[in-house]
Amino acid sequence: MLGHLRDRVLPDRQRRSMEDLQQDLDLSSGDSQAKQSAFWTMLTLSSVIAAGGILTDSTATVIGAMIIAPLSTPIMGIALGAVQRRRSSAAAFVALGCLLVILVGAVASLVVPPAYDLLSDSQISGRTSPGLLDLIAALATGFAGAVALARKDVAAVLPGVAIAISLVPPLVVTGVCAGQAAWWLALGALVLFVSNLLALVFAGMVVFAVLVIPRAAEDRRRAPRRAYVMLGLLFTAVLLPLGANTVATVLLNTWTARTKSSAQRWLAHTPGATVTSVDARSRTLYVHVRGPGDLPPLEDLLDDLDGEVPDGVPIVVDSTRGEQITAGKVGE
Repeated sequence: MLGHLRDRVLPDRQRRSMEDLQQDLDLSSGDSQAKQSAFWTMLTLSSVIAAGGILTDSTATVIGAMIIAPLSTPIMGIALGAVQRRRSSAAAFVALGCLLVILVGAVASLVVPPAYDLLSDSQISGRTSPGLLDLIAALATGFAGAVALARKDVAAVLPGVAIAISLVPPLVVTGVCAGQAAWWLALGALVLFVSNLLALVFAGMVVFAVLVIPRAAEDRRRAPRRAYVMLGLLFTAVLLPLGANTVATVLLNTWTARTKSSAQRWLAHTPGATVTSVDARSRTLYVHVRGPGDLPPLEDLLDDLDGEVPDGVPIVVDSTRGEQITAGKVGE
């Protein structure tokens, strides 16, 4: 069955040899000086481009940085080295490359005003709160990238894989947030990068071990079990914060939706008054309303929210007249 799957996914006539893969993924083999020069040059340029795109909130610029970023090459080199049970310098290139990108982000943060709200930038806010879906998408992207590397006829999809996996932008966001002393945001972006990195390595190991390298039964027993165990432990370590963040996001979305419904009932008998949005910031729910006149008693809103959101959550009403009225805490 395994051989049938290998023949369907990687036909013999389209399968690349391990020598070709090693030549592409090992920056220390062949013309190493030229490979490493290209790697560091493109990584530096992609980091600068990504920093510019993130600080200007330009999606197109960030996508351009993703396409030219070469960081996935040594990451897949880690997977190939683990499958071949040989030491390689790929991990060192990944570690040093990460430090370089984070440093570029930290330097770029110097142009950000101290009072700037980092979360108002969608390129930052979208990369500081990863969830399980991000890991699932990264795994699928990793398998697509590994298969594309292992086949001769689908290399054209690699730019799409580079865009989907998003390696350099989270590291730049980590540097920008760290430069602004926003440590929790920096940690969230770093967790996103680590989850993407592990997904790439895991997918690469599976594809290279199962589909590329024909093994005898004795060779299979000598497969790099220690590497798989370590990857499993790392995945578990990443799953915990991703899972917790996913649960928190689901609960927060539920509470904001309930708060909006309660606020709409609260304003139902006030002519011309509407609820424009509800958002959560710093453990506080902000109700944004638009209305021509006075608002109903705030106690009515708190009473309606009792049992809909957890007790003790502060509620602030933001009116169109520029007022922020603290309604109080639910259940008190």
